[in-house]
Amino acid sequence: MWKKDIVSRVGRVRLFLLVSLVALLPVRHAGAQGRWTPDRAAAWQKAHGWLAGSNFIPSTAINQLEMWQADTFDPATIDRELGWAEGLGFNSMRVFLHDLLWKQDSKAFLERIDRFLGIADRHHIGVVLVLLDGVWDPRPALGPQHPPKPHVHNSGWVQSPGAAILGSPQRHAELRPYVEGVLRRFGKDKRVHAWDLFNEPDNDNTDSYKQQELPNKHEMALLLLRSVFEWARAVNPDQPLTVGLWRGEDFGEEGPKTPVGRFAADSSDIITFHAYNDAGGVEKRIAALRRHGRPMLCTEYLARSFGSTIQTVLPVLKKNDVGAYTWGLVDGKTQTIYPWSSWTRPFDAEPPVWHHDLFRKDGKAYSEEEMKVIRSLTKK
Repeated sequence: MWKKDIVSRVGRVRLFLLVSLVALLPVRHAGAQGRWTPDRAAAWQKAHGWLAGSNFIPSTAINQLEMWQADTFDPATIDRELGWAEGLGFNSMRVFLHDLLWKQDSKAFLERIDRFLGIADRHHIGVVLVLLDGVWDPRPALGPQHPPKPHVHNSGWVQSPGAAILGSPQRHAELRPYVEGVLRRFGKDKRVHAWDLFNEPDNDNTDSYKQQELPNKHEMALLLLRSVFEWARAVNPDQPLTVGLWRGEDFGEEGPKTPVGRFAADSSDIITFHAYNDAGGVEKRIAALRRHGRPMLCTEYLARSFGSTIQTVLPVLKKNDVGAYTWGLVDGKTQTIYPWSSWTRPFDAEPPVWHHDLFRKDGKAYSEEEMKVIRSLTKK
């Protein structure tokens, strides 16, 4: 047994050294344009103006799979809820896809994405599409999704890819047809604002799925992230490619400290980031990111009990010409009105202060004061 243990440890050391070496190598984009110049990124920003909206999933879906699968795709709810967003003056939504949907039926999946983009466009809303996600359940499965756990934040959201693929570098190439296929289909579509290639790739999900997570997730995420950028560059879409910064250590004056953060910042055409901070904390993140000299989108904010509110943070983002996307539009099966701590500190009723989201299921605002602030900044 001791010999097997030594061999196992040697294997892990070799893998760590390989990942560390790969992280230092430049990405090769054969036949592609490579990273956008700052001038091209600035031109993109000028063409689109200030983007404001939400991360969107219809209230009838618990996760990406339930949103997009044929049996549960819900265009009526999507149309109604995007209408509420239009009424606020929102002009962009950030929307998550999933690799398993491509494997299930790529043609039908692309048709439903096209239908969704058409609904959003009728409401004068463009879309930031998110291809992969490192957050919540690492064991996604097609088919009927389980019902929400009562009063628990995002109790059914799933990662893309799951740990089985992410943890096996030899299987990473299985994702290439999905990444390239979606980008080829919509890479010149004016209804798509940008491509967010991988949401929080190295998130450990400590308070929810820590026991099911890969012990070397950071290394595996970096390997996959490099491949995803290379595949996307080969398609060369008209829209910018980005991966957002989210860890606190990636917002220092000297730049990101984590390997994933450094690679994301150095590879993205535009800089995207998450900021569940109060107004002062958001100002600091923006100031730290100015060093990159590129347009910025804050693709996640709004955590009221953390001091991240519409009244205090949205004006900061508008003042600095940073795109702004609340987490959540309508309270629904994701239950993100509950805080992250609901995984470890049970609730038995609606929280007195909503964590995320802007509307109730019937279209009534959580806060009319918030609605006024949003409309004053979007001029709606």
